[in-house]
Amino acid sequence: MSQVQLSFKPKAVSKKLLNSLNPRTKEVIVKRYGLENEDRKTLESIGREYGITRERVRQIENFALGTIRKSKEFGEHEVVFDELANVVKNLGILVPENILMNHISNDKVIHNHMNFYMSLASHKFTKHKEDDEFHHSWSVDKDIAKHIHESLKNLHTSMPKEELVTEEVVLTRFVSLLTELAEDYKHNKKVIDRYLELSKVVSKNPLNEWGHVSSSNVKARGIKDYAYLILRKEGKPMHFRDVAHAINTTFNKRAHVATCHNELIKDKRFTLVGRGMYGLKEWGQVGGTVKDIIKRVIEENGEKMYKDDIIRKVSDMREVKENTIMVNLNNPKYFKKLSGGYYDNK
Repeated sequence: MSQVQLSFKPKAVSKKLLNSLNPRTKEVIVKRYGLENEDRKTLESIGREYGITRERVRQIENFALGTIRKSKEFGEHEVVFDELANVVKNLGILVPENILMNHISNDKVIHNHMNFYMSLASHKFTKHKEDDEFHHSWSVDKDIAKHIHESLKNLHTSMPKEELVTEEVVLTRFVSLLTELAEDYKHNKKVIDRYLELSKVVSKNPLNEWGHVSSSNVKARGIKDYAYLILRKEGKPMHFRDVAHAINTTFNKRAHVATCHNELIKDKRFTLVGRGMYGLKEWGQVGGTVKDIIKRVIEENGEKMYKDDIIRKVSDMREVKENTIMVNLNNPKYFKKLSGGYYDNK
């Protein structure tokens, strides 16, 4: 994301805004907001330093912010708050804090100054604290922010825990929920992407498929999960050596062939469908030899079957050559060849 060029110098503005405070109160604010270095001090750490309680530090902070808001310097710098509010508005009205700050500067201290300004200008900005569902964010319209959060919650509940959907599907689904959002924002993919980044519940995997972050389909936790994503992407059975190679090249993860094979054997999501060939159980492919599958197909049919029907059924369940099916089918040890091209189990 390209960075915005501010018309003011944050450190100079902060220096002027702090002029209305006495030295000790000024020190507390500087430490609390990290206006001189990246480290933003907690209420507890400041309290220990001055030998006072954390509640007393909170009172000093609130008093300081109130004093600044009443000062002439605060009124003189209203244009600064307006400019910052426009930055938030242009990014989508509601913006994840990390995205907003990185859009302004790469300097962590400057981030702290922005946080200080938005905390001061509470008449323009609302801070939305992190919780189990959402990351920290800032907004310039409480009603729109509430609507976006509610729409994200509805998106969360609309997606089953193990569901994976394409980016196009999740964008369409989410935008359809944003009924109160202006069209300019709804049709701006960058803005919608920022809204989605607010969520701690849904996210995308390395293949740009979306789902719940609690699912191993999104947050892969080992070779078996990467193998699942590879097979799902390919959409057809693969040899375990090819799976290992694809994990290495696609995810830049070191997957040993033997380790990959062991994971495919142990995990119930995978089915051995040939010599070293694995597919996904969810595809409806079954394990066992070709002979076993033929026997199962005839047995489930309940009576003799025509050879073309057997070939079609077995091919639906296993990626196998027609000739291989016929070689097995003509084994008199397991199958009876009947007149008219029909076969039955022996």
